[in-house]
Amino acid sequence: MPYTVVRIYTSEEARYEGKPLSHAIVNFVHGLKISARCLVTKAVAGCYENGEIATFGVEVLSYNMPLEITVILPSGEKGAVLPVLERMSEDGIMTVEEREVLWHKSRKQLIPRQVKVRDIMTTRPVSVPASAPAGDIIKILSESKFQSIPVTAPDGRPVGIVTQGDLLRRAKMPLQMGLLTELASHHLKALEDILAGFYAKDLMSAPIVAVKDDEQLSAAVETMLKNGLKRLPVLDKAGKLAGMISRLDVFKTILDKAPDWQALKRSEVILSNVKTVREAMRHDTPVLPQDAPVWDAVKLIETTDIKRVAVVGEGGKLLGLISDSVLLNAFSAHKAGIWDYFVSKLSFTAAGRRHKEFLRALRAKTAGEIMRTDIFSLREDDPIDEAIRLMVAKQLKRVPVLDKDGVFKGMLTRDSILRAGAAK
Repeated sequence: MPYTVVRIYTSEEARYEGKPLSHAIVNFVHGLKISARCLVTKAVAGCYENGEIATFGVEVLSYNMPLEITVILPSGEKGAVLPVLERMSEDGIMTVEEREVLWHKSRKQLIPRQVKVRDIMTTRPVSVPASAPAGDIIKILSESKFQSIPVTAPDGRPVGIVTQGDLLRRAKMPLQMGLLTELASHHLKALEDILAGFYAKDLMSAPIVAVKDDEQLSAAVETMLKNGLKRLPVLDKAGKLAGMISRLDVFKTILDKAPDWQALKRSEVILSNVKTVREAMRHDTPVLPQDAPVWDAVKLIETTDIKRVAVVGEGGKLLGLISDSVLLNAFSAHKAGIWDYFVSKLSFTAAGRRHKEFLRALRAKTAGEIMRTDIFSLREDDPIDEAIRLMVAKQLKRVPVLDKDGVFKGMLTRDSILRAGAAK
């Protein structure tokens, strides 16, 4: 691989836009997101063409030591880089050498090591006291983008957290927050009656699992994975609630801070832990043929945490997806039957006895008829950073993965991405 080595011989006093030249060049090279490396070396002695001498041996002469700034980069990039380095270097000597590189290996991390929790957390989070009624919590969550809320003591210290899972388990909330808004108003009133008498102290998970604001982001991700959590409260040095951090915050940081994997590949760098969709995807997504009854889809959604069923055609090619929201919309004319099923945990047979039309509709529908077909998908060999970019831009939590022939292979989820990144 042809590489170019650039050396700039300058001094500690050299500046660019008011900052030390060495700092400015390091930041410039870092921001290129290419397979380049930069090294700044400080000499112990030297002299300049104006007759000035610098040496640690004499205290009065040790104030302006010589520096050597070395940049090594793929030769194909030098046309864009050398003019900038020349413009930045107003004092010194620059040399250029062509080198044949035998190999360039790079261990790049999906989750940047240098980022701390406080750099990306959401500040001033909404919280509730332990005495807050469940109805107030539902109202706050339904009107916001988050799905959990910390419970704090009067001094600002978190004593617990109420998650969507807590509401489903402890308050017997029949549906996820995202589905509740699609129900009729009288169903929402029925939900208020179900939750009456519950307060934050009855619903919250305690003690909380939290992270400190000065912890590394990678440590916070490990805590999320270890405890199966999607978001974490963040504490300041006094132990008070300082913010919240979610998986989406992590993904946005990856897009901003992580390396450009495709650029590294183009530069023929040997990556020791390349991240592709194939490495991070899940293979346990339920699959149904398009002529399968809707009943089968409902049962599969109930029994898997991925909450999606892939509908496939001949040869396993993906045709569409079924989710709980797809089911709700498909039977919009029979929401009373759906409501009975979720609230009373009735079997569809029992719900059908109460709602004959609903039962007939279930028997008449197939997976292919109700599946959603306007879906985004990924290929197995897509770079993981491009996959994350799509998921963040389209606010997707799960994306189906196909091979080059369009055959369904699995599902990429937010959780599976973080597990792949942490494992590497």
